[in-house]
Amino acid sequence: MMEKPYKIVNNQRVFNFKKTLRYIQYLGKSKYGDQFKIHRSDVLTFHRLIIYMIHEERQCKKYNIDLNKGILLIGPIGSGKTTIMNLLRVFLFKEDFYHIKSSRDIALEYQREGVEIINRYGKKHTPLFIDDLGVESNSKFYGNECNTIGEILLQRYDLLTNYQIVTHATTNLNADELEELYGKRVRSRLREMFNLISFPTTTKDKRK
Repeated sequence: MMEKPYKIVNNQRVFNFKKTLRYIQYLGKSKYGDQFKIHRSDVLTFHRLIIYMIHEERQCKKYNIDLNKGILLIGPIGSGKTTIMNLLRVFLFKEDFYHIKSSRDIALEYQREGVEIINRYGKKHTPLFIDDLGVESNSKFYGNECNTIGEILLQRYDLLTNYQIVTHATTNLNADELEELYGKRVRSRLREMFNLISFPTTTKDKRK
């Protein structure tokens, strides 16, 4: 087992960034195999995600990252968005730990169970990570069509404003595409709900 990348000083975790990257690479190889690699072009994205996850307030302020909001991680298909959001949970405190659910799976659950699914994910008072915004299609339950993820995002916005419970998400869509899919109201809420962090548009598909 690799040594953790931080020391406890005055009851606080003090991280070494280079050691943290090596630790993530170790975790990635352990979980996903030897093909896992942190590419040099991704280091800046990793840095922003890590300082958020460990609540490094000074660095977050420097990069205009609001710890009261969630993360919307944007990047091309195959850039590793889901993988990194999964691995970085190891640094979270218990109250910040989020469960991962893909938008496609949520849409499929709605088709089987109906509006209860919107309440299940929209009103649950725990952090949630919705993977791959935009890959789901509008869902139908007994002929009634619903923009399931859009409705859940609106409810998650209420959770944030009323109870400070954050939501995280990934997508390969840009802001205009998200608005086309979910509408202007959801787009305006996204700005208030999320810190936007992006992989470079030139990032190659790491699955190839």
